[in-house]
Amino acid sequence: MSPAPLPIKSNRYHDRTSEHPFLSSSYLSASPIAHEILARDLAECFDHDDDYADGEDSDSLSEFDHDLIEAPLGAPLMSRPSGVAYGTLRPTIAAEVPGTPALNPRDLAESRHAERSLLRDNHIIPPKHRRPFEESAWKKLYRRLFSTKVPVSISDDSDDDVFGPTLSRVSTKALETTPLLQTDSGYASPTDSEQQMQWEAAVAANILKTTWQREAQTLTQYSRSLIVTFLLHYSVTVTSVFTVGRIGRLELGAVSLATMTANITCYAPVQGLSTCLDTLCAQAYGSGHKRLVGLQLQRMTYLLWMLLVPIVVLWWFSGRVLGSMIPDADTAAMAGLYLRVLILGTPGVAAFESGKRFVQAQGLFHATTFVLLVGAPLNILANWLLVWKFGLGFPGAAAAVVFTQNLLPFLLFLYVRFVEGMECWDGLTWRAFSNWGPMIKLALPGMIMVEAQYFAFEVLTLAASQFGSAHLAAQSVLVTVTSTTFNIPFPLSIAASTRVANLIGARLSGAARTSAKVALIAGCLVGVFNLTLLSSLRFKLPYLFTNDEEVASIVSQVLPICAVLQIFDSLAAISHGLLRGIGRQGIGGWTNLGSYYLVALPISFSTGWCLGWKLEGLWFGVAIGLAVVSSVELWYLHNADWEHAVEEAEMRLRSDEMHHVEFK
Repeated sequence: MSPAPLPIKSNRYHDRTSEHPFLSSSYLSASPIAHEILARDLAECFDHDDDYADGEDSDSLSEFDHDLIEAPLGAPLMSRPSGVAYGTLRPTIAAEVPGTPALNPRDLAESRHAERSLLRDNHIIPPKHRRPFEESAWKKLYRRLFSTKVPVSISDDSDDDVFGPTLSRVSTKALETTPLLQTDSGYASPTDSEQQMQWEAAVAANILKTTWQREAQTLTQYSRSLIVTFLLHYSVTVTSVFTVGRIGRLELGAVSLATMTANITCYAPVQGLSTCLDTLCAQAYGSGHKRLVGLQLQRMTYLLWMLLVPIVVLWWFSGRVLGSMIPDADTAAMAGLYLRVLILGTPGVAAFESGKRFVQAQGLFHATTFVLLVGAPLNILANWLLVWKFGLGFPGAAAAVVFTQNLLPFLLFLYVRFVEGMECWDGLTWRAFSNWGPMIKLALPGMIMVEAQYFAFEVLTLAASQFGSAHLAAQSVLVTVTSTTFNIPFPLSIAASTRVANLIGARLSGAARTSAKVALIAGCLVGVFNLTLLSSLRFKLPYLFTNDEEVASIVSQVLPICAVLQIFDSLAAISHGLLRGIGRQGIGGWTNLGSYYLVALPISFSTGWCLGWKLEGLWFGVAIGLAVVSSVELWYLHNADWEHAVEEAEMRLRSDEMHHVEFK
């Protein structure tokens, strides 16, 4: 018997445009700013384009898209694991997204798939494949250990009172004897309307559960492409350090100093400012005004290019500035030379950061991965050609970085032009030079938070330069190694945040807790793996980056601290991701900043100088800071009221829905 549908007050699209519970209520104030920006843009478009005013762009959704948008669903389970690779940056926590991004039809299709999986796991709809009548002992053992199905006892299978009058589980015996449910390969999938009614009734009855097997499978599916993307993007930095380390100690230290300066003065601000596109582009696309997505891309790119002017001036004279801050004049001069060459790559950095948000708003998360799959090998080739083949040496390494920084946005443009994503581009327009004020207001909080995070970490490089060129070169190797390993748990934290947020938004607090436990266990396993890797390769890893015996010796002495740090690093990343998932990223953000500035840095400077531990002292402080971060966040998660998180998510849903209706 099909269950009666529950009353729906709003359509599926309106629900899902705001159901991002990983955004805390403190960010609701940013939502009106985003709506103000888009409303102004629409007004300008109305004045300049009568066709657009008549709604031509809004009607550009395909028939499939309209079917998804109009299909009502009370509490859908959207699956949208999204993250932007940080390239040369070593992220401490994920950049916060102002406002509430809207969803697109791709997200809604993924939502249906995720809902169908949970319904099958809970035996509410027939399974995808028929179970054979006879199974080997190994298959039975495998199914018992790794099956994603929620265990059902005999009493559960026969007791309909548990589910109420509108819903009952699919009986195992019925599946084995009812031919109408069977096809040649398995059981017929329910129609979208049937699945919708089953999902609504299951959520209303509060019977949906999940298993650790399902959550492990989902987190793996969500995180694997993110891990590849993050590692590929960071490989640009790894290749540069690897190449320069073969030239000499001074060059290796100079790259570290130059990268620190570039991160603090350019890359972090660009990354932080561009986070507002996560809201603006997604809301423009999700509301059907696709041409506004390209407008936001142009506006942010032009803004970032204008901000590059003072950065270029600073980098041009960076040799003198750094020379007044570190004792080694030669290292400062070489770092200044490296930065002067990097000036040519800054426009590409800004364009790529904006472009990544442009394709992500359309649900094309794989576009960046494909671009990096081409760009990363070409970056390695460019380093070999410019540094060794053509004999440019140290400046050649910087030139290779410039080549890659300009290549990536060009490849992304080719992808959009010839593969997919062109529907949101309407050509260059002068309107991109207007309406900057609200956008800057929306972007500034993200920039300040990102800048504060990276300054706390990058300042250690400046501190290491006070110990001499060998310690500065060793710091370059250590930062590269630890940042590479961090690009495994960090994407995993994004996946965990997405999954928990989705489950909280669907009012499945019990399933969200199960997913959180699986994520924490996965974080521990990743931390142990990284610890084992760094410990076992303690005396071999340094020689991948340098031939200098003194530098290699310093690195091998500090690596045990960095190895232990991996446990806290992974747990801190996962914990912060889970806090984002329950709408408490503000707790995680301030905990991170407080631990770095009030715990890690004071301990690092005290042990580094007062106790004479030098580089070991600097990293000891970082380890203690991360231990504090992970402990505080885990304590908060343990004592968090997950039911209250569901209630707050519903409140944010209603608030954002009001803003969305006003915008429409």
